[in-house]
Amino acid sequence: MKTKLRIIFRPEVILGLVALGAFLLFGVLLYRCVPLMLSDRPRMEAPREPAGHTDAPVSPEELLQEVSEETTEPTIPPEVNPYTKRDFQYNAGNYLLCTKQSSYPGVDVSAFQGEIDWDKVASSGIRFAIIRLGYRGWGKAGKLVEDEFAKANLEGARKAGLQVGAYFFSQALTTEEVDQEIEFMLNTLGDFTLDMPIVFDWEIPVPEARTANMDARTLTDLQKYFAITMTEKGHDPMIYFNWNISRNLLYLHELEDYPFWLALYQDRMTYPYRVEMWQYTDRGQVPGIQGNVDVNVYMP
Repeated sequence: MKTKLRIIFRPEVILGLVALGAFLLFGVLLYRCVPLMLSDRPRMEAPREPAGHTDAPVSPEELLQEVSEETTEPTIPPEVNPYTKRDFQYNAGNYLLCTKQSSYPGVDVSAFQGEIDWDKVASSGIRFAIIRLGYRGWGKAGKLVEDEFAKANLEGARKAGLQVGAYFFSQALTTEEVDQEIEFMLNTLGDFTLDMPIVFDWEIPVPEARTANMDARTLTDLQKYFAITMTEKGHDPMIYFNWNISRNLLYLHELEDYPFWLALYQDRMTYPYRVEMWQYTDRGQVPGIQGNVDVNVYMP
């Protein structure tokens, strides 16, 4: 009679085999995943904001630190921002509003938006429009150009019942050039009366722009000159800036007699100083406007 061979698996042997299998499987997964982890493929991006902005908490003293290091002039922080991240909520029309005080939404537009159906814009809940009157080229010549849709947008927004303001994209380097831009703006406006601020939109659009080497003392003086001159001419000026410009190129405390307009592309308020208008996106979607548009919340 033949004896049957019996194979007995001990528990410790079975556990060892399972552990070995798991180790081999982990090795295969690691081999496949490491190249992807080290690749240059795009990653998720943080909320878009104007160049130079950082989301790290910044105190009023730190915000003016770089300006302070560039000059011996004293820098005094302006009024602290009274709003928190929780003080802004989207309304039924998907426009951001301040829940802490009276506020309303608006757009700023230029020829980039093309023809606009202002009645649809107004029906969507937008209350005001800041219209680009023109711009100075950022090249050496700095040619002044009227926005091709300026007059149509001024009249269209007013006819639709919106409050209307205006801005000029500036590349001015001297008070003489600011005077040129002011004259250009007033000529473009003609007899049109604004009921919202008029704005000196000074920016550094590209690294090679004529404005690239501006310093804080000069730009602050240019902004102040624009504001004083426009006030004398019966208009309400407003100071426009993004986080980077306010940190490096403006003595904000010298401009506090005028309302501030901040460009900060996110829906939570983290800027440390008080502002009266907040341009919170450049990718807004508004009925009556094709493509993206800047959307703002105004807290007068």
